[in-house]
Order: sequence, then structure tokens, then C-alpha cells
Amino acid sequence: MSLDIAVELPEEVADPGTAANEVVDAVLADLDGDHRGVVVDSPPGAGKSTLVVRAAAHLAAAGERLMIVAQTNEQVDDLIDRIAGKHPDITLGRLSAASYVPAARVTAHASVRVATKGDDLAERTVVIATAAKWATLSDGSWPWAIVDEAYQMRSDMLLRIAGRFERALFVGDPGQLDPFSTVEVERWAGLSWDPMRSAVSVLLAHNPDLPVHRLPVSWRLPASAAPVVSAAFYPFTGFRSGTGPGDRRLEYSAGGMGTTYDRALDEAAASGWALYELPARHALRTDAEAVQATAALAVRLLQRGAVAHSEHGSAPVGADRIAIGAAHRDQVTAIRAALGPHGEGITVDTANRLQGREYDVTVVLHPLSGRRDATAFHLESGRLCVLTSRHRHACIVVARAGIPELLDAHPSTEPVHLGVPIKFPDGWEANQSVLAHLAAHTIRSDS
Repeated sequence: MSLDIAVELPEEVADPGTAANEVVDAVLADLDGDHRGVVVDSPPGAGKSTLVVRAAAHLAAAGERLMIVAQTNEQVDDLIDRIAGKHPDITLGRLSAASYVPAARVTAHASVRVATKGDDLAERTVVIATAAKWATLSDGSWPWAIVDEAYQMRSDMLLRIAGRFERALFVGDPGQLDPFSTVEVERWAGLSWDPMRSAVSVLLAHNPDLPVHRLPVSWRLPASAAPVVSAAFYPFTGFRSGTGPGDRRLEYSAGGMGTTYDRALDEAAASGWALYELPARHALRTDAEAVQATAALAVRLLQRGAVAHSEHGSAPVGADRIAIGAAHRDQVTAIRAALGPHGEGITVDTANRLQGREYDVTVVLHPLSGRRDATAFHLESGRLCVLTSRHRHACIVVARAGIPELLDAHPSTEPVHLGVPIKFPDGWEANQSVLAHLAAHTIRSDS
């Protein structure tokens, strides 16, 4: 059974560019108001970084000094490169640990200064650092803060840095992975300051009157993917693709040889999706057949010389434009080994580390493939959301048959805590939604 989904914008804002610009303009207008904070929810590829750059330039032009909080060093360096490249007149500071080695994209900009102490960057208009680094500061304050990827940030980290700023813009994706911890956190469940809730959820729980904006367009996901991802992971705040059904195409320079791998690649090129289904079987986490299939599909994609046609023109899909995603690090290690020299340059990583990244084609090893049970980790909707929303053209999912039956046999058994908001959608529902769509694009292996 296929899942027929349609997400439409109101007729008066049917043009995606117009719809997106109206929301951005409203966000910037709120920055000029008297709100203590502004929240912006963003679906995958909706232009979070572009909004952060625009907001930083807007505040800088108004004579405001501001701090920008990101969650990883990679995100910090990316924002510095974007802001410095777009606005070379803004003086930037990169606050870092003593062990940090400045990346080439940071040192390439004359407007950027790197330092380990806040005092050394006091004259900089914009200072950027990770939340962990900001938490080490004992003094210094800024009129404004921009918190990027705010849904990845734990609320206790927000409390540690809240004294550094007066007003803030929070930008993030509510549908992706929640903050995580390696220690037991049940003791705090239900408390208003639960450290494992995201910074945004705790912020809004204590400040319900803050304005919340939602970016309505994904510029990454194609028209074949945006309705599927929107319905599965953003059921109450739908979004659409910035491109139409015929705006992107994936073609191959070399024909296939009729193998099931080639048929899966052809299905992905034609529809934007493919499910490469192995026989139902309980397997180890590093299932050798699933690992081999995942690697072989990516290598075969390279061998057939895929070419991506889009609104940006036509370009070959090289190894740097292909990603393989999995749930566990041992699966990542096994897939990298299976790729061998033929797959050199292909990105292979976990969902946590693929967040925020973009590729032309992705191959995904389904988190529930071959499992006997459906744990909270494997059912987390954000994990599957990340894995199925990194692509601009096509996504190929590798899984053993039987996942819908597994889901039916293992309904959610997570305890319900008073005071804890119910997360929608739950992983059970999101998985069923995605699998229902993939059912019409299934290629079964020969084994």
C-alpha cells in the first residue's frame, strides 16, 4: 500500500519563495520588537543557516553586539564561513578551546579572529562558539544571542549560558534527534527544568507567550520526498518542497545489468525512493548481508555514473555527494570496510553525525532491520527523520522484510510521566508511515 500525501500552502502564498520570505521577514520584524526571545522551527533543508546569517547581519547593522551558540565545532566553523563570506565587513570572533586548530575555511577570512578567552574578542561584533565553550565563561555579556540547532541543545546547557545574553533567537528542527545522555535521567522526568528536555521545550514551557515562527519550505528535499517526510515527522506543521515534480532528475551514464541493485537504483531515479528488501530474518546488528547490500548499492551508483539535474544545473554525483547512514557506530565501521577502495570518498556515518548535512543521494540501513524487538532507541522518530531527509534527489532504504510486523508486535511501552509533553509523532507511527510509502517502491533481493 502506498501513502498518498499532499501538503499544500494557502493559495495566497503558493509560491514557495514568497512563503519563505514572508516568514523570514516576520522573524526579523520580531527581532526589532520587545520580545525577550523568538523561536523559529525549521524542517530539514529549510534554510536554518541562511536565516542565522541574515539575522546576525540584521542585528549587526542595527549596532547590536551578539553571541552565536552552535552545538558542534563543525557547525561553528560553517557559520563563520557563511557569515564572513556573505558579510566581510562584520568583525567575527571564534571562541575556542586551546586545542582547537583553526580550519582553512576560518583562517581564509581576514575578518575572523580566533581566541580562547572572551576578553580577547570583546571588540568583535559577532562572537561564535559551541554551547560547551560558552558554558566555561565566568564573565562577559551580550545584548543578543542566536542559538543554532536549538532542539539539539539540552535545557541544562541553556541555563548555564543564559546569564551571558539579554535577548535571543532560537533556531532549530523539532523533528530530528533529541538531546541525549549516557546516564540514567528518569529521576528528572516530569520536572519543569528536566535537563534532558531540549532548550526550546523548556524555554516555551516557562515563556508560553514567545512568538514561534515556522519555515514552510524545504529547499533540500525534492518534490518526491517533502510530502513523505512532512506527513511522517511533522504531521501538525507540514511543509512543502521548494521545487516541483519535474525540477530535479537523476540519470545514469551507464545502463544497468538487470541485477536487483540496478533495479533499486532505477526505481530511486524514477521515483526518488527505493526499498531494497532482504528476506525476513533475525540478524546481528552488523548483519553481513544488509551491510554488503548497503555498500554495494552506493558503489554501483558510482559505477553507473549518476548525473543530477536540478535548478542549479547538471553535475555528476561523485563520491562526496553520496552518504550512507546507519543507527550504530559498529554498523558504520562494517559498512566502511565493505565499501573498500571502490567506495572511497563516500560518507558513512550515524544519524547523529549526519544531522545538518546534505547529499544528492543517500543509502540508509533501516534501524529496525533484522531486529527481534523495537527499543526506544530504534523507534525514535528523529533518528529515521535524519536518515531519510539528507538527500536532494533520492533515498534508498535497505532493510529485511518484516518490520511492519515487528512494529505491530512491539507497540510503545515507554512509561508515561506526569508533566512530560507527549512527543508527536511517536516512532511507531512515523515508521509505519514511511514504510507504507516505501511499499510501492520495493525491490526484493535475490537471496
